[in-house]
Amino acid sequence: MNRKILLVTAVALVLGVGIGYWIAGDSGSTSDKKADAEPQPLFYRHPMDPTITSPVPAKGSMGMDYTPVYADDTPGPTGTVSIDPVVVQNIGVRTAQATREPLSHTVRAVGRIDFDERRIARLHPKIEGWIEELYIDTTGTQVEEDTMLLSVYSPRLVASQQEYVLALRNYQTLKNSSVKDIRSGAAELVQSSRARLELFDVPEHQIRELEESLVPQKSLHIHSPSAGIVMRIGARQGQHVSPSTELYMIADLSQVWVYADIFEYELPWVKVGDDVEMMLAALPGRVFRGQLDYVYPYAETRTRTVKVRLAFDNSELLLKPEMFADVVIRTSMQDDAIVIPSEAIVRSGVQDQVFIVRERGKFEPRPVTLGIESEGRVTVLEGLDEGDTVVTSAQFLIDSESKLREAAAKMTDTDEVP
Repeated sequence: MNRKILLVTAVALVLGVGIGYWIAGDSGSTSDKKADAEPQPLFYRHPMDPTITSPVPAKGSMGMDYTPVYADDTPGPTGTVSIDPVVVQNIGVRTAQATREPLSHTVRAVGRIDFDERRIARLHPKIEGWIEELYIDTTGTQVEEDTMLLSVYSPRLVASQQEYVLALRNYQTLKNSSVKDIRSGAAELVQSSRARLELFDVPEHQIRELEESLVPQKSLHIHSPSAGIVMRIGARQGQHVSPSTELYMIADLSQVWVYADIFEYELPWVKVGDDVEMMLAALPGRVFRGQLDYVYPYAETRTRTVKVRLAFDNSELLLKPEMFADVVIRTSMQDDAIVIPSEAIVRSGVQDQVFIVRERGKFEPRPVTLGIESEGRVTVLEGLDEGDTVVTSAQFLIDSESKLREAAAKMTDTDEVP
């Protein structure tokens, strides 16, 4: 009986020891798994000076804990910054995506209305003489093309008329001559005499009257070469005039020019043919539409601006020279451009850069080449791809940390210099 009790006790003891070892082994493997699941820091870095490290946890002179550095903290490109997501949220980091979209710009300037130089006529006589009568004697008068402006007496013109009359009579006598040279000579004399009158700007109706009456007329009528407004009268009745005398200045105001000055940084936007809108204080609520006609090839010395010329239709004669106006140039869109907010750019004066988000809490500095900028958006010519996420706020704090990391990397570089 005692022997059976001893045998049962021994078996129970062996089973208990086996189960204990099994439980202990299982808990040990679980602990190992947990230990394996938790990443172990490679070393600890001083929070204020990255060049100071420690293999074990430590505190700085100000009581700040050293920051652990783990094996999966891959440095990435020089200057890459890793920030705890909680800190990212606390410092207010915002981001935006680089998108491919058209970018347009609106140029605003003050314009001055002026004459269209191509529509100004300055009238001079072709002969010397005296003004017999002024038919249009006040400035500001609207005249039509071929309106009679004045009459001029010129002895030379009277002599030319007499030559033409003699040539006509001579032709009437010799046109039936049997000698061909005589007939052709008489006809050529008529043609040359008439051409001389035409060169003196004798109007067609006076030449016809002379051909019908064969009586020279005392004065020459001068007509308006085009429709427009009489802007200036250079002579009065009875005054002696010569080819150097400007009798009239007539401006056609059916189209006007507007001059505006734009700044140098706006030059890449504007080009000939852009649509333009204009508003005047004298005509509130009225919008005039025209086009950019010319960009002058030089800058103004004092204002450092470039003058542009705008063309507007003025068939209603509401736009008057020397009036000031507000102009808006609707520039053409820049298509197929990668665009980001302007606030994402860190401008150092040497190389513009942005910070892109590589992954959560990790930011990489990226140098970029910028294009044109408009209304808080800027095009990126090189350095970014569509879909890249860039930092748009608190990037200066990240930039400071990036510069510190970059400097630390240079100081701790162990590569031997040959």
